[in-house]
Amino acid sequence: MDKPRYEPPMAPQPATRDADLALLIEAVREAGALALSYFGRGPAVQLKPDGTQVSDADLAVDADLKSRLTGTRPAYGWLSEETPDDGSRLEASRVWMVDPIDGTRAFLKERPEWTIAAALVERGRPVLAAVYNPAKDEFFWAARGAGAHLNDRPIRVSDRAELTGARLFTSSGLLRRDIWREPWPKVETVWVNSIAYRLALVAAGRGEATLSLSRKSDWDIAAADLLVHEAGGVVTTRRGEALTYNRARPEHDSIVAAGPELHAALIERTRSARL
Repeated sequence: MDKPRYEPPMAPQPATRDADLALLIEAVREAGALALSYFGRGPAVQLKPDGTQVSDADLAVDADLKSRLTGTRPAYGWLSEETPDDGSRLEASRVWMVDPIDGTRAFLKERPEWTIAAALVERGRPVLAAVYNPAKDEFFWAARGAGAHLNDRPIRVSDRAELTGARLFTSSGLLRRDIWREPWPKVETVWVNSIAYRLALVAAGRGEATLSLSRKSDWDIAAADLLVHEAGGVVTTRRGEALTYNRARPEHDSIVAAGPELHAALIERTRSARL
């Protein structure tokens, strides 16, 4: 009798982009439901070493997303605002980047302008993204090369080219600072606490642009960066530099996002700001 032939076990097949997207969307939706269970109920709050607040809701959502995303894709790296960064992500070809609650201040003040933001990053750029505002049931998502969507409807940035009369998601105080070489024209400014939500609103064409001259971390902006790009817009630093993610120091010193023509006009101003 012939001996049974040995067949080595098949190597696990890499996950497809569609499977990763489905996993991301499901995980972020479930995390949104978890966050809503804390919203308006006075979750406990602690101060982090940098003086910012973190609530029980932030920590619970962080743990839930890490379990769902890295539990299913253990070879992927992880970077989150609420998880200590051990640097192992730098060895991974794909990295989940998560802000469990972007806009904690708004969350604690019971204002519906906080989001859950999560992205999958490859070779320094986001390839999948989800930004969810559970309080308004607004689910933004994007896949590289497949466009950006809000609740499964395609979205596009505004095509406005003129700065005068534009709606900017930024602080009115920023435009009044004495750092500008020339006065700003008349624009409408709208403040929203979550930078991910501000970028998502630009992607959806609900305003023309957002700008911030303060530091942002990868987890703040990776997901919404892809939303804006897939909606036809541009996201750079104030000097017009492209953003690269998953570096040893995952930070960016400024953000400017808008449709292509208006973005160019904004960079003319922000590049020469006296900081």
